[in-house]
Amino acid sequence: MSEKPYILDFKDEDETVSIKDILLKYARYWPWFVASCAIFLVLGHFYSQYAPKTFYTEAKIKILDDAKEPKIIPNDRVMNNPNLGLNLENHIEVIRSYRLLGEVVDELGLNVDYYQSNNLVYSQIWAVPFVLQTIIDDTEIINPMVYEIEMASAGFNIMDGEGNFYLVSYEEDRDRDFKLPFRIILGDIDHINNYKGITYRVVLRSKKQATSLLSEALQIGTSEKQSDVITLSMKGHSTQRTEAILDAIVYKFDNNSLEDKQLVAQHTLSLIDQRFKDLSMELDSIELSKKDYKKLEDLSYIQSDANASLSKKTISESEVLRLETQISLLGILKKSLYSNDAYGLLAADIGLANQALNTMVQDYNELARERQKLMLSVGKDHPNLKNLSERLNFARENILKTVGVYEAQMKTSLRTYNEERNRAGSDFSQIPEQERILRSIERQQNIKENLYLLLLRKREEAAIEYAAPASSIKVIDYSVSGLKPVWPKKVLVYPVSLMLGFILPLTFIFFRSSMDTKVQGREEIEKINPEIPTLIEIPFFKYKKNMQGFQEGSALAESFRILSTNTDYLVPKKEGGKVVFVTSAIKEEGKTMTALNLSLAYASLGKRVLLVGADLRNPQLHSYMDLEKNSPGLSDFLKNDWFDFQDGIQFGFKKNFNHHVYLSGAIPESAPVLLSNKRFGKFLDEAKRSYDYIVVDTAPTMLVTDTFLISDYADVTLFVLRSGMTDINLLHFSKELHKNKKLKNMAYVVNAVGNLKQRKYNYGYAYGYNS
Repeated sequence: MSEKPYILDFKDEDETVSIKDILLKYARYWPWFVASCAIFLVLGHFYSQYAPKTFYTEAKIKILDDAKEPKIIPNDRVMNNPNLGLNLENHIEVIRSYRLLGEVVDELGLNVDYYQSNNLVYSQIWAVPFVLQTIIDDTEIINPMVYEIEMASAGFNIMDGEGNFYLVSYEEDRDRDFKLPFRIILGDIDHINNYKGITYRVVLRSKKQATSLLSEALQIGTSEKQSDVITLSMKGHSTQRTEAILDAIVYKFDNNSLEDKQLVAQHTLSLIDQRFKDLSMELDSIELSKKDYKKLEDLSYIQSDANASLSKKTISESEVLRLETQISLLGILKKSLYSNDAYGLLAADIGLANQALNTMVQDYNELARERQKLMLSVGKDHPNLKNLSERLNFARENILKTVGVYEAQMKTSLRTYNEERNRAGSDFSQIPEQERILRSIERQQNIKENLYLLLLRKREEAAIEYAAPASSIKVIDYSVSGLKPVWPKKVLVYPVSLMLGFILPLTFIFFRSSMDTKVQGREEIEKINPEIPTLIEIPFFKYKKNMQGFQEGSALAESFRILSTNTDYLVPKKEGGKVVFVTSAIKEEGKTMTALNLSLAYASLGKRVLLVGADLRNPQLHSYMDLEKNSPGLSDFLKNDWFDFQDGIQFGFKKNFNHHVYLSGAIPESAPVLLSNKRFGKFLDEAKRSYDYIVVDTAPTMLVTDTFLISDYADVTLFVLRSGMTDINLLHFSKELHKNKKLKNMAYVVNAVGNLKQRKYNYGYAYGYNS
């Protein structure tokens, strides 16, 4: 070859896959995308029209200051964040507790859900003309039990999940056994006709299942980071149902806090009442001792003239009285500390003058109350319960230490005032000993009386707290539902539908392409066999047999003219006719049609062309022209020395006078023997003298060896691959043929790229077919 041939090549210099190539790959399937998007938009429209509407409901409560958690040990977090003392997380856990939500489930009957058919789907409702009451134990409800109930003229038509039907009359005994896990309580029977023909779906759950679903549906949060406002919210189909649930939760939470306060007040009342009994007995004993002493000493009243001299002594005794009162109150508190259980409530506000100690007792009771409440909803090993126990132990130790220190101070002061009183008493030695003893008795009496009055006042306060406890919360907003549903939203449904409509065919095409092992075009070929040129990609065309010749101006004609031009660049420049072999790996890849159309393309350029059918075993060339299969042809020339070359030449198409056909002739018994003799070379020599191009349709190379026997006679060999049919593994086969030089001057032709629906080519597969 004198110079490197120029071949029309559409391959980019950059061998990386470009975005344009990817877009073109998927753009062929644009009808799929349009249809899919249209279907999903229609489905989205029906979904937005008929899907149950979901509404948002919320309620807001504020935790009041008197519900704050006690801060026993202040730290930086508490000092920097004063609202931390509210400990909203604890209140949120109480609201979400199984105990509280279980009470709401019991009160509202949330273990039974009611649904009503709304055209195509069921939506949850709240107001129904009947109520179901379960008559089986919760342990028997393992999975939700679904029933469909229709109110008919004769009664309730009931169908269970297994398809069993039951008829329960409106007048039937409610306790009659219908083998159903519930009984139906009919509502307003005067308006029952309004509900006939309506089908309801009822779902029965155990209390545990219903409580778990409620906990999942309930959303609890705070308005701001340091806010003391808690927001409770739910989403549901029925605003009446969600509003009733949120209001019930708020009521139960408030009621529980009131019960806690009443519990503390009740415990305080119990302690004070017990102390009243002890004080009554002590006062009776003191008064009896005073009576006996006066009777024994024959005393009446203290002389009035001793009052002035005793004024100084009276001041000291007044302080002694105050100190002893405080010490007695400390004794009461100590007795309460030692007589209670490990984490019981202490008597609060009993009259101690030490405000810090009173605050510590009050804080201790708040912690004990929270621990008792938490024990109802968590186990003994819960981290919050352990934390509260540790805090209670620490608080008790602080109280004991403070009581000890305060008692020591009181006793020290008491000793001081006693000494001062004794010194004052020495100035009044003239006062009889009887007066001192009597005063001592009266002092004990006054202490007990003062203590009795103090406890009486505290009892009244505790009784008021028990009868009318102050609420720990303030309801900012009772449950309020939005006027517009939060779902479905058309502004979201339609874009999502459009996106799904685009993604579905995209995913399908991607996986289909990933799993496809067939050759689709030049890209796969040039990746595996870059050294073998690909002359052209011929688009897919429908065709029919008995063609009428060359159709000028068709897309197919232009494709094969390009192929003929590219083939000429591969053919060595020499005198005489040029021999072009057309073959493939397997049958039905379009080699015969490629050979036929290539020969017609050359003929349309004014060249004398001979199309030779060299596939002796399975000749197909005759089927595209009005010629007999057994017409004399190549096999006759190769087998018979007397057979003249001109005897096998035929006109394939009447309009193409410079296009001749040489059929394969009768099918021989041994095609390789005929092809391997010297007469095939003589045949080509004869043809070269008369024709510019000899296009030879040879046998498939993977099935038989016929083509290899005559491959050296070719100037160029076109190896046909069919898009979507030829397996990629066959490219390796053709690569070996090229490497081992079994085919001469080899080049690829990719046939049937695309399809009619994708390409929209309105032409036949070959010349002469007018679509």
